[in-house]
Amino acid sequence: MPLNSPATDQMHEGDTQLRDSLEQGLRRAWQMVDARQPLRLVLAQLTSIAESLSPDSVCSILVLDSEGLLRNGASPNLPADYLDAIDRLKPDPLVGTCAAAAATGEIVVTPDFRADTRWAELRHLPLALGYHSAWSQPIKSADGRVLGTFGTYFRSRREPTPQERETVALLARVAANALTAPA
Repeated sequence: MPLNSPATDQMHEGDTQLRDSLEQGLRRAWQMVDARQPLRLVLAQLTSIAESLSPDSVCSILVLDSEGLLRNGASPNLPADYLDAIDRLKPDPLVGTCAAAAATGEIVVTPDFRADTRWAELRHLPLALGYHSAWSQPIKSADGRVLGTFGTYFRSRREPTPQERETVALLARVAANALTAPA
């Protein structure tokens, strides 16, 4: 997969270091997939790339298991009690961002947990950690089947920037390849 994309091409000249970091991270992630590194390490690399580009964020990759439930694939900067609380969520268009993205196969954005009814039962969890908004990109196989989600939480009330959307879309494609690569 080419490293040039709108996410890297639209960065200003002053963002050369950011662009180089993204390209280097993507190259490393693809090498890990090609070398058949453990899935959890590949997915953790992808979350690290996204977090490095959005300093007020923390990322989480959830993977659909054989029962169709969302399980933690990689969330290195979220506490274990939070991960335990969201473990085995069933995809549901009316719950959170990741469960909704997994159910709909579409990007789901929550600019403010307090104002979004999808978070009624769960909003206390990210709010307790200081997060106020989130969005989730579905991770899809080449045939369009949802494999999991790439979620991003923000410490401020906001939506993802176009650059963040494009970057996470690239990272989700790498995740899909890692999830479907032969063992």
